[in-house]
Amino acid sequence: MKLRLHRFELPLRHVFTIARGSSAVYRALVVELEQDGLRGYGEAGENDFYGATWENMAAALERVRPLLEGGQLEDPRALWEQCRPALEQNTFAQCALDVAAHDLWGKLRGQPVWKLWGLTLAKLPPTDYTIGLDTIDKMIAKIQEFPGWPVYKIKLGTDHDLEIVRSLRRHTDAIFRVDANCGWSVEQALDLAPRLAGLNVEFIEQPLPPEDWEGMRRLRDQSPLPLVADESCQTEADVDRCLGFFHGVNIKLVKCGGLTPARRMIARARHLGLKVMVGCMTESTVGISAIAQLSPLLDYVDMDGALLLAEDIARGVTIDRGRVRYPEENGCGVRLIR
Repeated sequence: MKLRLHRFELPLRHVFTIARGSSAVYRALVVELEQDGLRGYGEAGENDFYGATWENMAAALERVRPLLEGGQLEDPRALWEQCRPALEQNTFAQCALDVAAHDLWGKLRGQPVWKLWGLTLAKLPPTDYTIGLDTIDKMIAKIQEFPGWPVYKIKLGTDHDLEIVRSLRRHTDAIFRVDANCGWSVEQALDLAPRLAGLNVEFIEQPLPPEDWEGMRRLRDQSPLPLVADESCQTEADVDRCLGFFHGVNIKLVKCGGLTPARRMIARARHLGLKVMVGCMTESTVGISAIAQLSPLLDYVDMDGALLLAEDIARGVTIDRGRVRYPEENGCGVRLIR
């Protein structure tokens, strides 16, 4: 194999705001693995909250360069384990490499990854489109910019969250999911949950800070809406911990280290009776196409990250009003266009 690292800085369609901050630019590190004339791609973006930077991701990947360039790709799961000692402290870099390995693996074998896993595309959940925090008028305009979606994910975490949801509800009959990104207290969540239930909200994602387990126990016992963990479920060990505190888990590839651990987390969550969602960060089509390989295994999916960009860097999976369309390309279906 040959390893190459690419850096991209991409403007967002709109400034993207959640409860803990805003961003106008997405800074991505793309991993390219080449073998036998074929190339696989994986991605991870910088993230202040999780301490991921171009520099520390690249440094982590340089530590495994001799292992990669001294061998041949046979099984992405085996490669993940081989690289684990060097990468387990940087799951963003670990994810980018694992996704690139899966993309290359599928291309080497002449099939899409989902098919190599024995899955079918007969039943796929629709993806939502995310409406970042803004003035109410601008949030309405964002829905009108992408009309006709079956599900919208509404970012909350303000002192006027109910007003936001009520205002948006006047402009669409679509299902809403709300994501507080740790921005509420127990008392706020208990006050808002029954009112949101009356506004066709499907579930609440990460209402409380991840360290507030006692608050989550109390909220789970009383909430009329299902609760889905995000910041509280980052790695494999967190799935078991969420049992009894949440109704479901949202798995992010960059947080857990890629497709290899994500599949194990999905299986474990199913065993425990938890609902399963896979979500994205702001990502290009490279990362979104990887998530799509898992879609047949999921109850919910949030894979709109590339639509939040003003410009993309790859071709692959596309999304039309929540419906995922797979390319004819093998692997994860990715080709760089920049």
